[in-house]
Amino acid sequence: MPRQILVTGGAGFIGSNIVAELCAAGDSEVAVCDHLRVASTGKWRNLAKHPITDFIAPPDLWTWLTGRGRDVGLIIHMGAVSSTTEPDADKIVHTNFGLSRDIFDWCASHGRRFIYASSAATYGDGAHGFDDCSNMTYLQTLRPLSAYGWSKALFDLYVARRVEAGVTPSQCVGLKFFNVYGPNEGHKGVMSSMVAQMWPRIAAGQAVRLFKSYREDCGDGGQTRDFIYGRDAANIVAWLARNAQISGLFNVGSGVARSFNELASAAFMAADQPSRVDFIEMPLAIRGVYQYHTQASMQRLRTAGYDEAMTNLEDGVGAYVREYLAQADPYR
Repeated sequence: MPRQILVTGGAGFIGSNIVAELCAAGDSEVAVCDHLRVASTGKWRNLAKHPITDFIAPPDLWTWLTGRGRDVGLIIHMGAVSSTTEPDADKIVHTNFGLSRDIFDWCASHGRRFIYASSAATYGDGAHGFDDCSNMTYLQTLRPLSAYGWSKALFDLYVARRVEAGVTPSQCVGLKFFNVYGPNEGHKGVMSSMVAQMWPRIAAGQAVRLFKSYREDCGDGGQTRDFIYGRDAANIVAWLARNAQISGLFNVGSGVARSFNELASAAFMAADQPSRVDFIEMPLAIRGVYQYHTQASMQRLRTAGYDEAMTNLEDGVGAYVREYLAQADPYR
């Protein structure tokens, strides 16, 4: 492990789970760069249980890197505009592409390691599969359905071009996260996982709400996703941090597609309640860009040497509900 690791977006959902893993290992100093904004969102609480060594406001990042951050050996770049419904495309591209590009270039020119968050949203409707191939020809075939997905795909292509040209950080890893759920996502509001959104209704003894299907080959609630527990996603990143010799573009999922009906059943089961679902109309604005199926191919990561078992849906949702959502202190 490097002496010092910087996690951008480290107070966010996935970022703070990564920080938790790195701090628990105790092999490196862990610094965080992020916005906390309004205290009432609780985002600061995502970090409160972990002994981070420094906290940097995003506008101060470059000054910090040339000063106190001169010993950073690895940047884990999770910072992004993560909303798939964000209307400001300039904001999305400035953050998700521009900032990522600049951090990549800094790592390449200073001989530092770089791990960054891509997204399963880069795959669009899945017409070209969910293969985490870093070949530029393949990457150019992908057609994301949102500005968020496009910004991530644009950066994947930038990295592929730079790697092909031989201008790259000493370790360069891109991670296509699928549907991650788990503790520390309370600040995300409507962008939190479906488990988190279901829980208040389940706790109140009410039915959960799922979108109707508008395809004949898929029943209501039969839409599928590759759901991965946050602890598993963080474990993968921590493993890559320990293995500087591994570079590439990798999917981060469970490798299994499960339906939203099954997700709801798992959440109700964790609360010892019978499953109750009301199906509601999908907003017109997203019907044309809605993904009906995602499933990560995990072969490349397995071939690279990652051999930990993924938590199955029922166990992951059960742990999330009982150990976090149902507790007075839901933070990891």
